[in-house]
Amino acid sequence: MKSKTKKTLKIVIPILLAILFGWYTFSNLPIKEILPYFQSANYLWIILGVFFGVLSHLSRAYRWNYLLEPLGYKVKLPNSVMAVFIAYLSNFGIPRSGEVLRAAVVANYESVPFEKGFGTIVAERLADMVVMLLIIGITLLIEFEFIIDLLQSSLANKPILTYLAIAVVVIGTVFLFLKKSKSNFIRKINKFLRGLIEGVLSIIHMKNKWPFIFHTLFIWLMYVLMFYVTSFALPELNEVSIGAILIAFIAASFTIAATNGGVFFYPAAVLAAFSLFNLPEEPSYA
Repeated sequence: MKSKTKKTLKIVIPILLAILFGWYTFSNLPIKEILPYFQSANYLWIILGVFFGVLSHLSRAYRWNYLLEPLGYKVKLPNSVMAVFIAYLSNFGIPRSGEVLRAAVVANYESVPFEKGFGTIVAERLADMVVMLLIIGITLLIEFEFIIDLLQSSLANKPILTYLAIAVVVIGTVFLFLKKSKSNFIRKINKFLRGLIEGVLSIIHMKNKWPFIFHTLFIWLMYVLMFYVTSFALPELNEVSIGAILIAFIAASFTIAATNGGVFFYPAAVLAAFSLFNLPEEPSYA
């Protein structure tokens, strides 16, 4: 398949999936059932959620300089902020295009070489991935019994430990295969994985590592708070537990990473997560 065709498919397929999934979702949950919740919502909570979201973006823009400064570049904060907002906007149209466009913006306005700017963005994403894994770990601790019960019921009451043991054996076998294989393709995978680990470790050893770590944690705290406080806008969701919030937050976050900004998929993921806790359907989707 030609490179141009691949690029076109990477843009078109997620957009088509979003349209198809959106049509399917709305056909099963008519708009007229959701509209009353938009009319009765307390928008002060929505505004507070937006405020937390803006703080996270400003923090992300400020954090970026901690990675650029060691390379000899000091980006003006307004340009960094605009680059971040342009990146988020771009992702709604073309999935994952924002990172490229963000590096292109600072290359144009601040004369930061594109490849260096893009490299720092990749390092940022590695740090974000670590925090996301931390949130998943915290969620597993908070809702351990619930998640185990859910897995057991979904596996038709078969012993969960058997599946965990199989998973450990499979992962161990794959790890040994990757470590000992002499295939060029496998070597590339090993090199890529080592690069990821080195990227994370380089953040730990950087000059301003503690401010960088603070901003990284702050960004994700604002993400969670943005998601959490908006649930207070609807009285029907005021009793939602922190465990339900975290599970819905994780599910919805994956839709953003996999599609163009989670358009249509995001609310469906929230609905699916909240339904596990027997929360009402219409307000959950709204």
